[in-house]
Amino acid sequence: MTHAILTKSHADIEWRRSAGQVPYRVALDEQELRNAAIAKGEAAQLIWMLEHPPVYTAGTSADTAELVDPRFDVVQTGRGGRYTYHGPGQRVTYVLLDLTRRSRDVRNFVHSMEDWVIGALSDFGVEAWSVCDRVGIWTRGKDGQEAKIGAIGVRVRRWVTMHGFAVNLDPDLTHFSGIVPCGIADFGVTSLADLGISVTAEQWDEALLARADSFLAALESSETQSA
Repeated sequence: MTHAILTKSHADIEWRRSAGQVPYRVALDEQELRNAAIAKGEAAQLIWMLEHPPVYTAGTSADTAELVDPRFDVVQTGRGGRYTYHGPGQRVTYVLLDLTRRSRDVRNFVHSMEDWVIGALSDFGVEAWSVCDRVGIWTRGKDGQEAKIGAIGVRVRRWVTMHGFAVNLDPDLTHFSGIVPCGIADFGVTSLADLGISVTAEQWDEALLARADSFLAALESSETQSA
């Protein structure tokens, strides 16, 4: 496992891209430590792009009835939401930002991440959207029906964010059948590859990086909320 530190104009943010697969528990432990260090002013903020070996993760609202076939490791995460799958071919971006340096508006933070992902997908010709009563990023599957192409889950502690979003580039979609993804049983899951679009991890990361300034600017646009 190797890390590349990317150069961006925001000197107070470390932009990290990991090659290979980072075990989920390792990444979670690092996020916990980094979250605390950011809150104390002892470390830079972090945006981290990576992939995991197959794993099911449980949010604070997870219902064990939705863990249909625990064929992979199941990790309790502390983030919001329900069960999610991560694995090879799915690109994960963890966003650890100090909202006291921007706007203390968690809703705006989540909406800004959604817009970031939707914009990056549009660069590959994919029309995607968010739905107010359904967590995640949605598009039309190859059958024409709505399907989830990206998942979002966050945790905010001491006004420092953790976790982030995952987008399906070319994962094994059968792995999602071990859970009810995000507790939503009525819609399927898709990927860029399933839609006939080939995108490498590097191409996806670059698309996100190209739109990162707009994402960060959106976090400045909401009025500061009191804690």
